[in-house]
Amino acid sequence: MPYRLAVLALTLFLAACGGGGGGGGDASTPAPTTPPTLRGVAATGAPLVNAQVSVVDGQGRAVGTATTHGADGSYTLTLSALSPAAPLFIQARGMDAAGHMQVLHSAVPTISAAMVGHVTPLTNAVVALALGTEPAPVFAAAATSASQLTQMATAAPAAGDFLKTLVKTQISDLKITSLDLLADPSFAANKSAHDLLIESVRVDLARSRLNVPVLQVGNKFLSGTAPEVVVDLPLAQTELLKTTGATPVNAITSTLKAATSATTLLGNLAGLDELGAALNQLIAQGLDVSTIMTHPLVTTSYDKHNGRVRTDLAAILSVYTSANRQFGRFQLLGCADDIAPTGNCNRVIVGAVISDSSGAVVDLFSDVVMFNKAATTANKWNLAGNGKRLAVAVHPLGFAAKKADGTADTSLSPNPGIGLQVEIQAQTPDPLPTNPPVQLLSSATLQTPGGFAFPFGYCNRPQLCVSTTTGATSLPATGGVGDLAIQRAAVGWIGSADSVRGAKHVVSYNIASVVETRSAYLRADALGEPAAARFPAIDGLTPNLVLRATDLQAGTLQGGAFNWSIWAAANPDLRLIEIKRVFTPDDGSEPTVLDTTVPLPPRTSVTSLGATFAPVGTVKAELWLQAMDSQGRRFHTRYTASP
Repeated sequence: MPYRLAVLALTLFLAACGGGGGGGGDASTPAPTTPPTLRGVAATGAPLVNAQVSVVDGQGRAVGTATTHGADGSYTLTLSALSPAAPLFIQARGMDAAGHMQVLHSAVPTISAAMVGHVTPLTNAVVALALGTEPAPVFAAAATSASQLTQMATAAPAAGDFLKTLVKTQISDLKITSLDLLADPSFAANKSAHDLLIESVRVDLARSRLNVPVLQVGNKFLSGTAPEVVVDLPLAQTELLKTTGATPVNAITSTLKAATSATTLLGNLAGLDELGAALNQLIAQGLDVSTIMTHPLVTTSYDKHNGRVRTDLAAILSVYTSANRQFGRFQLLGCADDIAPTGNCNRVIVGAVISDSSGAVVDLFSDVVMFNKAATTANKWNLAGNGKRLAVAVHPLGFAAKKADGTADTSLSPNPGIGLQVEIQAQTPDPLPTNPPVQLLSSATLQTPGGFAFPFGYCNRPQLCVSTTTGATSLPATGGVGDLAIQRAAVGWIGSADSVRGAKHVVSYNIASVVETRSAYLRADALGEPAAARFPAIDGLTPNLVLRATDLQAGTLQGGAFNWSIWAAANPDLRLIEIKRVFTPDDGSEPTVLDTTVPLPPRTSVTSLGATFAPVGTVKAELWLQAMDSQGRRFHTRYTASP
């Protein structure tokens, strides 16, 4: 069907669907005497709180910045130019409720006195379709990208219409009759129908095997993570720019032309935020742990969640109570069902930011919720746990080695290396922080889609370690990436089928005399040749200021704090999630591994790495950093300190 006829059919279905954008004027319109204003909401379902919003005009000039509100993700700004050139190009950067850094974009195709420009994963997809490529590099080079921005403005309305055909099942399930993805004046991140549309689909930008930029769209509540719809972005843009005979559907390279939907679930989600409000009210009452344990919100129906039991949940809420913290709105992260029922999901994974009274995000909370239509409490949604004794995950991994001055360690080849990071939870924190963590299991095996199996054993670390000895239940941790990584250069059993998004890896283990089997799906394709700049780096290291072993032993850096702000600014889609020091004795005895708590963004430094370390003999000192992106890819950096 020609594209224009397809859009007409969808329009009849939606009644009044618009592609987004503000109004316009003509040459006879008097010159404005006050700058235009721009407002909107940055959201990934839940509000994107304290995010940095930047705006450029059609000539690539910076015309405004703002910070989104900590409560609802809204922003308002007055542009710095009286007559900015169309279109406006918007970028929002911040951390979502899952702890992932998001860099999202939107557009206002035409200029008016008061404009609306929301920034969400769906607006990011609209911009990507209109540009024919990833928006972030174009935004970074906006000053020299005027022709691309003009094309973006031209193609944006049709791109919005085309995107709606890819999520038409969700639109139908949510009973949406009018939808402006870019500039809905009534939009709020409050579990309204528009908001739930954003939450119900997984939207990613990626590269094909031929390095062509693609848009990937899928039902967020499927058990696996493979995309359902894949769109060739350059081809889509070519079609969207046509004035007649446009058929962007030809740019779809997947069998499915629209994502499936969790129909039953979407009908029940509108009241989910009532649970967060009830939890905040509970916190505000100042109750102790024993009283919280008797509260209906911490019911006896709560099952375990990755080893966390009901008493642990009550302890967490008690900490929030004593520190006067509150839940932000819940963000839907996926489905915790082993096999999601068709058109539904019973156990829904959610995340929320936890903030203090100043609005600063101080913690991240994740659990599973369930809907009970017959619930006798005020809330039909309640915390339920995922019913699992531990967590498992597999991520694409990259590893880079650096010398004490920050330059690449040429003694290691390949550098950087790539592989898979396997996380099989081995410990859970004791309810009393002064006690050591509790061991959950001794060993496990991972089987890849290619049919090969890898043994893992307990190594007194939060995750099981890769073992070279089958059946081993007690291993010395190296402290390095090799504890968790199956590196492609070192293991011949990792093939292409094991490294693509949606690849199903099966973890088997025996816990409490019960044999369990779990599935872990790759969220993204394995890394190809990651750029050196992607790996986390400490600021200021030079041949004249090197990282010394004495610095790591003391936990303080010569000349100031351990700072990674330069790296963070250059990689706004990455977040540092791990800092650790590893001291390996020359006599071959087991290393000492000391972990440092990493502050949440926007903080990018620590003044101290923690406790000092006094070696008994000669040791090799290393500093390890780990970062992750919005699709779960892991980037590790090892610094080998000078003696």
